[in-house]
Amino acid sequence: MKKKSIPYINREISWLSFNERVLQEASDETTPLIERVKFLGIFSNNRDEFYRVRVATVRRLSKLGKKALGLYGDDPVELLPKLQRKVIEQQIRFEEIYARILKELADHKIFIINEKQLTKYQIPFVKEYFHTDIMPALFPIMVDEVRSFPYMKDKSGYLFTKLISSDEKKKIKYALIEIPSKATNRFVVLPLENENKYVILLDDIIRFCVDEIFEVFGYKALESYNIKLTRDAELDIDNDVSKSMLEKISKGVKDRKKGLPVRFVYDAAMPNDMLSFIMKKLNMNKKDNAIPGGRYHNFKDFINFPTLGEKKLIYKHPTPLEHKFLIHNKETILKTAMHKDILLHYPYHTFNHIINLLREASIDPIVESIKITLYRMADASRIANALVNAVKNGKKVTVLVELQARFDEENNIYWASKLQDEGAQVIYGVTGLKVHSKLCLITSKIKGKEIRCAHIGTGNFNERTARIYTDFSLITCDKRITEEVAKVFEFYVDNFKVGNFKHLAVAPFYMRKIFTSHINKEIAHAKAGKKASIILKMNSLVDREMILKLYEASNAGVKIKLIIRGACSLVTGIEGYSENIQAFSIVDKYLEHTRVFIFHNNGDEKIYITSADWMSRNLDSRSEVAVPIYDKEVRKQLKDIINIQLSGNTKVRILDKDLENKYVKPKPGDKKTRVQDEIYNYLKEDNEQYLKSTKKELSYSK
Repeated sequence: MKKKSIPYINREISWLSFNERVLQEASDETTPLIERVKFLGIFSNNRDEFYRVRVATVRRLSKLGKKALGLYGDDPVELLPKLQRKVIEQQIRFEEIYARILKELADHKIFIINEKQLTKYQIPFVKEYFHTDIMPALFPIMVDEVRSFPYMKDKSGYLFTKLISSDEKKKIKYALIEIPSKATNRFVVLPLENENKYVILLDDIIRFCVDEIFEVFGYKALESYNIKLTRDAELDIDNDVSKSMLEKISKGVKDRKKGLPVRFVYDAAMPNDMLSFIMKKLNMNKKDNAIPGGRYHNFKDFINFPTLGEKKLIYKHPTPLEHKFLIHNKETILKTAMHKDILLHYPYHTFNHIINLLREASIDPIVESIKITLYRMADASRIANALVNAVKNGKKVTVLVELQARFDEENNIYWASKLQDEGAQVIYGVTGLKVHSKLCLITSKIKGKEIRCAHIGTGNFNERTARIYTDFSLITCDKRITEEVAKVFEFYVDNFKVGNFKHLAVAPFYMRKIFTSHINKEIAHAKAGKKASIILKMNSLVDREMILKLYEASNAGVKIKLIIRGACSLVTGIEGYSENIQAFSIVDKYLEHTRVFIFHNNGDEKIYITSADWMSRNLDSRSEVAVPIYDKEVRKQLKDIINIQLSGNTKVRILDKDLENKYVKPKPGDKKTRVQDEIYNYLKEDNEQYLKSTKKELSYSK
């Protein structure tokens, strides 16, 4: 099998298929109605990032000519129009779903109205709200034939307004008004009328009152239309050796805000004269990813649509569980971990355990040092505050802050500076590598003996995302693991100390080789007539080399099951390649983010959790860590959870060569299995059984 000739779904096309699954959730009538509105917001936010990152990258590659084929594998010039056609198809479907949701909201006495639908009772409220809350945040820019078009921010929505002068010449001018959705809520809930709940968008309040902005200057507004520009979000790093990494990233973030346009979205109802004017001013044409849309853009704001109406219109999220070993625990988490491994699974378990682990470590007299990697941090990070407290308590704190965490650079720069000011040793990433590992190492000394406790996770140290992303955290004092985590941190401090690893699979040095070796063993077992199987759960599977190896395993008779949330370039059901491969995707109320790899290994299973997907960037140009699971109880729990996922028949899609995203349906007589609910119930029952056996009382984290 030649690497370039293997069946392979283009990464960008596959990613758009993933976003189609998000759109399915907005369309699915079994999804609570307000949640369906929010899925429209998630879809829109995903698409924005797709243009800012992926389409921008493809456009850059398109300028390389034939060299792009060797770097990318597909012709970017041919791909760009395909992507645009698919995006327009999805936009049409989006508008249809939104129109249907509006009708269903009305059935529940919730109405999203525009400025033309305001009643005489609502108008005084709207005008008052405009003057007190909106107008102070508006800074319109006048536009005409002579002046160059003003700079448009990425991620911001604008109203493009046509004005006419009130004098005899009736001169036409234009104005650009940024919708201040950061300064005030995008959705304004109007006073209740006859039990009806009314919501109006900020955009429409501005449209309704727009004359009040311009009439003092002798202009009347004729019409206003929503427009939006998406820019290339690639971070260009200055190569000036005299500058620190912090300076380079800071400059790159500022420059990115002025990146080249990669998409222009406009209201399809906009008259041709207005559209032609603005396209000319932007030096764009309709081939330049100009997308006709509806009345509103920046639908990502719909993620924060107000909770109105009956409780059944939103998901009921159960209270996060405490881990069974930590309920009414009289020891610190650190001392508990010295006796047994702890596996946390968010959002089913409370993330407070991780915050408490660091808080306790910051105070505990036996703790000497804390080392941690931080990739994406919450705005008001309690993790960072615990580390600051540790410094104040005399602990040696080393923090690797990845400044190149896309779209979180500014937040990370803030916390890096804050931690450094407080006295922590801050490492600004590793030259040439993005550090994506989720590691923490706490070193204690008891009676002169050094004891290490390690955290290895699949997700970030971020209390906000831990409520909506599914992730695993392993807390262990197993020397086989902790000694090698210490080696990883030695590498972060001194990049020449790569180290040798017998247990951890560390990228970019060994991970690809280790997982390839595991697949080769399964191939050998299958050829010898032994049972051979592989289960892989990850966010993205796009690396051609690993896909080729999985095809080879399938041909040898290895049974392979994939659970892939996002892009999956492997093609199932192709004769001679993938007859023994099944692939599924789960899209539900939580974002599936765990990575778990299980190799049968002739009955002596090898089980890993990791921060890494099977993408070239993760395996070859990032610092990633996969940890083998040795503890018997944790191994059983992980396998049980993966088996629940594989048994799912609700909110689970089949990934096939046609990208149809068909749902897995219950067979006659089978009960409906909704994976995320089943996992919570499994962990809750596990708690109850443990507490019953140890005669503890059950309590839940608040």
